[in-house]
Amino acid sequence: MESKTPPPPQWVIDLSAPPAPKPKSGNIQDPPGYTSSTTAKRSAAAKQQIRKAPTASETDTLKLKKSWEIALAPAKALPMNAVMMYMSGNSLQIFSIMMVFMLFKNPLQALLQTNQVFTRYETDGTRGKLWMVKGVYMLMNFVALALGVWKVNGMGLLPTTRSDWLAWETARVPLEQTVFAFK
Repeated sequence: MESKTPPPPQWVIDLSAPPAPKPKSGNIQDPPGYTSSTTAKRSAAAKQQIRKAPTASETDTLKLKKSWEIALAPAKALPMNAVMMYMSGNSLQIFSIMMVFMLFKNPLQALLQTNQVFTRYETDGTRGKLWMVKGVYMLMNFVALALGVWKVNGMGLLPTTRSDWLAWETARVPLEQTVFAFK
C-alpha cells in the first residue's frame, strides 16, 4: 500500500497564495482629491524626477539656519528651568540641590564646548556669520547661569547680607555702660 501525503490544510494554502484582488465596488466613490489613476501617474513621475544637488550657498544657508536653532535652544529651555526652580522650593533638600547643580553644570559645559558644537556648521561661507550665532549661544547660557544664581540667592546660600560677614566686622566700643544695681 502506498502512503499518500494528506493535502495541506487550508491556512497553508491561504498563506502561500497571494490574496486575490478585490474588485472596486461601483457604489463607493473615491474621496475628494483622490483618484487611483492620478496617484499612479504621480508615483511614476516621482521615480523619474532626479533631485539636483544643492549649491554651496544653499548649503551654507541651511547650515546657518541649523546653527541658529542650536544657539536658541538654551533660551527655549529657560522657561522650563525657571518653573522647575520655582516648584522645587527654597529649602535645602536633595531635590532642590540636585536641580541647582544641574542648572549650573549644563550651561558651564555648554560654554566650554561652544566651538565644538558649531564646528559641523563652520565653512568658508559661514565663518564670518557664525560669530554672532556663537555670541547668542553664549549669552543664552549666561542667562541660564543667572537663573541658577537667582535660585541660590533664593535658597539663602549667597552671602549678600551684612550678617553673612560678621566674622570680619569689628566690635563696637560702647560710649556708656549700664549696670543693674539690684541683686
